[in-house]
Amino acid sequence: MKKSIAIILLVLILDQVFKVWVKLNFTLGEEISVMGDWFMLYFTENNGMAFGMQFGGEWGKLSLSIFRILAITAIGVYLYMLSRRKKNFGLIFSVSLIFAGALGNIIDSAVYGLIFTQSTYHSLAEVASNGNGYASFLHGRVVDMLYFPIIQLKQMNAPAWIPDFIFGSDGRFIFFRPIFNIADSAITIGVFWLILFERKNLQ
Repeated sequence: MKKSIAIILLVLILDQVFKVWVKLNFTLGEEISVMGDWFMLYFTENNGMAFGMQFGGEWGKLSLSIFRILAITAIGVYLYMLSRRKKNFGLIFSVSLIFAGALGNIIDSAVYGLIFTQSTYHSLAEVASNGNGYASFLHGRVVDMLYFPIIQLKQMNAPAWIPDFIFGSDGRFIFFRPIFNIADSAITIGVFWLILFERKNLQ
């Protein structure tokens, strides 16, 4: 259980420190190049799921937050049971990553609206005073910043039926278009580890 807690704390600390730094030091839509044109920090926020996907409306947002809390609770119970049964470390490692990533994003949704002011394209957010945050409990937005447009092709005349996530509304093909965060990465790594290496241990 100690190894699992260490993994969860490491992911949460990295995720939250990075998100808070970006939230307080970037205007919405601001970007800086880390490695040329293929790795950038690009500040955006989303109301929904991993990799900027959306779940519409205020009720959709609240439903998603409640679902996340229930899912995190279930994953936490499962992780505790795995630790008690002394399952192999690979399985505990992957589930710990998934748990930490899900918890990292629910923290944004739960409290960022209470503790920060609104981020805009022209002004930085600040730590809110006197309860003047930009949203109520469970209605905050998830901070995303990791952007890897590794392959970019010039504007193409893509057929209208091709979804925007492939060519974008501007008609350009970009791989990889989604903008994400450390918590999303932890969930993705955990899921792929489960699929590739731990399916036999899920029994």
